Amino acid sequence: MTQFESDMQAVRTELINMWELVYLQLSKAKESLINFDKDLAREVVQKEKRVNAYELKIDRDCENIFALFCPVAVDLRFLLAVLKINNNLERIGDIADGIAKYIVDSPIKYDRSMLETAEVIRMFDDSLDILKDTRVAFENENTLLARTIFSRDEVLDDINRKADQEIAKYIQSNPQNINEALSTLSIIRKLERVGDQSKNIAEEIIFYIEAKVLKHFKSS
Repeated sequence: MTQFESDMQAVRTELINMWELVYLQLSKAKESLINFDKDLAREVVQKEKRVNAYELKIDRDCENIFALFCPVAVDLRFLLAVLKINNNLERIGDIADGIAKYIVDSPIKYDRSMLETAEVIRMFDDSLDILKDTRVAFENENTLLARTIFSRDEVLDDINRKADQEIAKYIQSNPQNINEALSTLSIIRKLERVGDQSKNIAEEIIFYIEAKVLKHFKSS
């Protein structure tokens, strides 16, 4: 394996490790919300620094590869995709951190019936599944799986669109919980953005892999 190949593989591995950390962060944010686990929420906030460290290292490593090897064609597309996915993952990490901070700051446990009526739990589950499948699509170079993300993101958009009405109904019946209800609405908005970031990731996966397939087709 050449130094170039080794460096490219290292960047790929770093990105996958970051993906797994961001998934874990979002999963823990979900659990901390459901169980009102402030310690777990604080852990998410603390580990956001690791997500940021991954982003900086991947950016720096990609810059070094550009400077040393001047990659072209498919290799260039791969690195451009990595840089954009890296940024998308960092933003999802920020979202998990933001959700966790709501739990840390809340004086009372979030009403489970409100979370279910507003489909917050479903949004978490769908967001986690989408995030996992983007990683699988990247690792396995599976554009078919990547393309499923677009329609699945629309489901999150639909829940988000209905959220205002559902939360308004809840506040009318439970005015004493208005702060938690409004925080829940903010959490829904954040989860909708997880779908948007995952859709952007899927686009980058398709951008890179289809160029690679086209190259092999032309050379065969």
